[in-house]
Order: sequence, then structure tokens, then C-alpha cells
Amino acid sequence: MILKMKFKALKQVLYIFVMVVLPLLSFGDDNQSLFDKGNAEYAKSQYKEALVAYQQLINEGYQSAAVYYNMGNAEYKLADIPSALLYYEKAHKLNPGDEDINVNIHFANSKTTDKIDESPEFFLAKWWHGFILGFSVNLLAMLSIGLFLTGSALLILYFFTNSVVIKKASFYISIILFLVGLLPIFIAESQVNYFDGHKQAIIFTSTVNVKGGPADQSVTVFVLHEGTKINVLDNIHGWLKMKLANGNEGWIKATDVKEI
Repeated sequence: MILKMKFKALKQVLYIFVMVVLPLLSFGDDNQSLFDKGNAEYAKSQYKEALVAYQQLINEGYQSAAVYYNMGNAEYKLADIPSALLYYEKAHKLNPGDEDINVNIHFANSKTTDKIDESPEFFLAKWWHGFILGFSVNLLAMLSIGLFLTGSALLILYFFTNSVVIKKASFYISIILFLVGLLPIFIAESQVNYFDGHKQAIIFTSTVNVKGGPADQSVTVFVLHEGTKINVLDNIHGWLKMKLANGNEGWIKATDVKEI
């Protein structure tokens, strides 16, 4: 009877692994072939063709920092700075700690007309944001899965071993691993909350008159140009209330931007 219960527990663990974990670790052959095709076109300097392949990946529901990063590189080669920044920023949301992505964002921003200095941030908030944005979604998922799988393996050992010492050690270590495995999930959730609370967009119109209110007749408070990143605070009847990194606020039409 005890052996049957142990076997049932083992089957449940294997079922979770097959049904949940393996799909997370897989990268379909079709997706891989499209990604390789895009890379091959890029290597031949066929940047528009590369973008078609990458976009097909996105249209089929596959998203990754690598795809968006490559799309940003292709758009940069085509001298489309706003599109390059859009895709670099999308890649940044999926892998905020990637140095190459951050360097390319900085470099592409140097090609835009508007130079916006960021307002100073309280050092504790800056440290916290730097911490939670220092990991990619994929890395956090792999860490969490790895810790949970190791904890599950130790629980299996707990069920099957006859040694009291090993039984106690495997049980308590598995509990610790399960608890630690929650940390990457917490960080990933913090990333999601951060980006949800920081809705941003890239200006795609060559010159935009930023208004003092959500109406054409409102006074123009300042002017922005394509490629500038804005923080979106509100959307009222096709008008976006926006804020720049330096704290300046105003209203622009939603048709002038593309949301990151």
C-alpha cells in the first residue's frame, strides 16, 4: 500500500514535468527555422527580408528579447531610428539586464533630435529598480523551474529512502528550495508591475507640438521629434497625457506614437 502511494506521488511529479515544464523549455522547429531565416537574411544585408521573417515570428505569438533585438538592429541598418528604438525597448522589457540591448538603446537615442536628461531618482528606489530589472524573464523562469525540480527530486528521495538522516535532510532542503524558488517569481512579478506602471511609447511623427491640454486649440508648450520616448499617463479621446524623463508634461495625439 505504501509503495503504491509512493508510485502515485512519483507519477504526479512526472506528469507536472511533462505537461508544464517541457513546453516552457521547448522552442518549436518552425519558430527556430524562421529565426534562422531572419538571421541569414540579416547576414546578407537583406534587412527588409529579415524583418519579414522576424515579424512572422511575432505574428505567430512568439516573443523574445533576441527577436526584438535583431529587429531593432535591422531597422537601425535601414536608418529607421524610431522603429529601431521601439524594438530595442520591447527587447529591454523582456530582458532589462542585457548590456547589449541597453547600449544599443543609448546609441540609437544619440541619433535622435531631442536630448532628454532624466530627473534624479531617490537612491533606494534606484537601487530597487536596478535589482529587479537586472534579470531576464527567461533566466527567472529557468531559475524557478530548476529550484522547483530540484526540490521535487529531493521530495521523491524523501519518499523512497529508508535512511532517517537522508529523509530529514531531503525534506527540509526541499522546503528551502521551494521557498527560494518563489523569489524569481516575485522578481518577475515586480518587473511586470514596474512596466505596467511605466507605460511608454516612441514618437513616430517627425515633429509633434505638445499641447497644454487634450485639444488642438490648446497652447503649444514645447515641441518633440521622432524617436523620443515618452511616459504615457492617460488617454482621453485619442489624446495622450505624457511625461518626459525630465518631468515635463503635456498632451499629444495617440496617432503620433507607437506604444512599447
